[in-house]
Amino acid sequence: MIIEDLPWLLPAPDDFRARCAAAERGAQAPARELIRLASSALSVEQLIKLARTRDKLQAAGADLKELKPFRLGLVSNATVDFIAPAIAASGLRHGLLIEVVVPDFGQVMQAVADVASPLYSGPLDAVLFALDQRALGLGEGRASADAIGFLKTLREQVATHSGGISILQTLARIPEPLQGSLDASVAHSARAEIQAFNTELPRTLEGTADILLDVGALAETAGLARWHDAPMWHVAKMPFAQAMVPIYAEQVARLAAAIVGKARKCLVLDLDNTIWGGVIGDDGMEGIRLGQGDSVGEAFLAIQRHALELGKRGIILAVCSKNEDGVATRPFREHPEMLLREEHIAAFQANWVDKAENLRVIAKKLNIGTDSLVFLDDNPAERAIIRKELPEVAVPELPSDAAYYPRTLSMGGYFDNISLSAEDLKRSEFYRSQIERTQLQESSSDVEGYLRSLDMKLDVARFEPVGRGRVAQLINKTNQFNLTTKRYSEAEVARMEQDPSLITIQARLADSFGDNGMISVIICRADGPEWRIDTWLMSCRVLGRRVEQALANLLFRAAGEAGATSIVGEFIPTDRNSLVNDHYLKLGFEKVEEAGEVSLWRRDVASFEPFDVPMDTTGQEAFERAGLSSLESIK
Repeated sequence: MIIEDLPWLLPAPDDFRARCAAAERGAQAPARELIRLASSALSVEQLIKLARTRDKLQAAGADLKELKPFRLGLVSNATVDFIAPAIAASGLRHGLLIEVVVPDFGQVMQAVADVASPLYSGPLDAVLFALDQRALGLGEGRASADAIGFLKTLREQVATHSGGISILQTLARIPEPLQGSLDASVAHSARAEIQAFNTELPRTLEGTADILLDVGALAETAGLARWHDAPMWHVAKMPFAQAMVPIYAEQVARLAAAIVGKARKCLVLDLDNTIWGGVIGDDGMEGIRLGQGDSVGEAFLAIQRHALELGKRGIILAVCSKNEDGVATRPFREHPEMLLREEHIAAFQANWVDKAENLRVIAKKLNIGTDSLVFLDDNPAERAIIRKELPEVAVPELPSDAAYYPRTLSMGGYFDNISLSAEDLKRSEFYRSQIERTQLQESSSDVEGYLRSLDMKLDVARFEPVGRGRVAQLINKTNQFNLTTKRYSEAEVARMEQDPSLITIQARLADSFGDNGMISVIICRADGPEWRIDTWLMSCRVLGRRVEQALANLLFRAAGEAGATSIVGEFIPTDRNSLVNDHYLKLGFEKVEEAGEVSLWRRDVASFEPFDVPMDTTGQEAFERAGLSSLESIK
C-alpha cells in the first residue's frame, strides 16, 4: 500500500475534468458537488484543477454556505505554489472552505513579525509553519534547542498579532547519513539534531493551543528516499517530492477539520469477513477464522485490536451487521479468541434491515449525527450503497487482504484530533450508559419520576486549567445545542480564566448510571448592571434532563448576588442549531431585538423564579464551587 496514493479513497472518476467544468457552469448544489469531487484520490494536477473550480464558483457568488470557512496562513522556506491549492482542494473533502494566505517567498520572520504582513490582512484561524531542516539550520552547526527557540519566537508573534493557532511540523530525517548508523549518536550531526528536535517539539506544545503536524512520521511511512527529491529542491525549491503533495495536503486539511471540531466520533463495524474470517451464520462459531496460529485469524485479531485501542482513546464502537442478533452476539460472549466484547460496543445492530437504516438507528441511539460515523465493511456492494444513501458517512475503501485493514483505517485519518481529554477516554462508557438511560426512559410512563430516579447531581465551576482542554473541545465541537456557535481556541479559553469581567461556567453531570463528564459551558460578560451571554452550549447526550433550567437557576442567583439587574442572551441561528431556537423563550426571556435572523433576549433578575429541577443543585457547596457567589458587586 502506497500512502501517497490515498488508498482508502476510491480512484478519481475518468471524467473528473468534465465534472469540474460542469460544476463551474452552475451546479444545482455547488458545495455538495465540490465535496463529491474532492472525495476521491486526486493527483496534484486534479487538486489544483478542483481548487480553481472552487475559486471560480466563489467568485461567481455560488452558494457555498455548507462549507465552513477556515483562513490558514502558510509560512515556508520552500516553494508552495502546488501545495497551497492542494490544501484548499483537500479541505473540501472535510467540508471546509480553506483560504490559504501565503506571504512572500523565504521571508519567514518578516512574515510573522510585521503587522502589515499579508498574513494579517484578515482574521486567521491558524498559521502553518512548513519549515524543514534547512530553514532551521539543523546539521549546519545549529542545535535543536536553538531551532525550538526560533519557533517559539514565531509562535509568540502569531499569538500577539492575530491570536491564531500555530501549527508546527516535525522534520523528515534526511536519507543521506555521512557515516551510516553512527550518525544517530554523533553530536550535532543532522540526523541526531533532527531526532532531538522531533522529540522535544511536542513537549513544548503541551498546555498550549498550538498543535503538531507530524511530518516526520508521515515521511517515514511514505519512505524517506521517496519523500525527499533533491533535483526538485535544486530546480524549484520544492520541499519534498511532488508525488507527496496530495497526502501532505490531506494531513493539513485533517488538522484544520479537527480544529473546528469535524473529527469523527464513532467506528461502526461489520462482522463477517471484517472482524473475523467467514460467515458466522453459515460456519458457526467454531468455523470462523479468528485467533493465533492462523495467518488469516491473526489478521482479524489485528483489526479488533486496532478498534479496541481506538475505543480506549475515546472513539465509540458500534456494530452494524446483516445477521440474527443472537447469532451475531454469541462470539462476543463466548469465543475465546475475541478481543472485542459486548461491553466495548456502545450500539449493536444485527438484523436483516438494510445497513443504511441501521446506521441511522445507531446515530439516533448515540445521539450523534450520521456525519460522525465511519463504517468499516469488507463488502464493496455494501460500501457503495452507504456512499449513495448516506454520503456524509465515511466509508474507507478496503483492500482484499484483511491484514491491511488496520493500516487503511489509520491512514484514512478519520479520528485524527488535536487533543485528548479525560472525557474522551471515557466517551464509550458515557454512550453505553446513555443507551441504558434511554431504555429505562422508554420503559417508564412517568417522565418526572424517571428523571428523579436518575439521582442526578450537577457540579459547576469556573473555567480552570484542568478542564481547559475539554472546555475548548466543547466550544469547538458542539453544534446542535449551541446558542451562538462562537469558537474559541484553548489559548483564548486560558485568557478567559484570568478575565475579571467574564463569568465562566463549566458544568458536569453525574447520575446513577455513571459520570456524564463535562456537559455544558457558559460564558457571560458583566456589562454594567447587565450580564450578556456570549456562549451557552450543552452536550446533546443530556438533552431532556432539564440541565438548562438548573443552570439558569445558578446563573440568575449569581447575577442577583453580584448586583446585576438583567441577563441578555443572543441567538444566532445556523443550519444545525434549530434545536435551541426557543431556548430563551422557554426560560422566560423576552425578545427585545431582532436583526435578520439574529435575536436578543432579556430577562430581569428580580422577576426570575427558580425552576423546580430533578437534580441536586440546591446546596451552597455547588454554588460556591462555581466561584460565582464571590463576584464583586457591579452596581
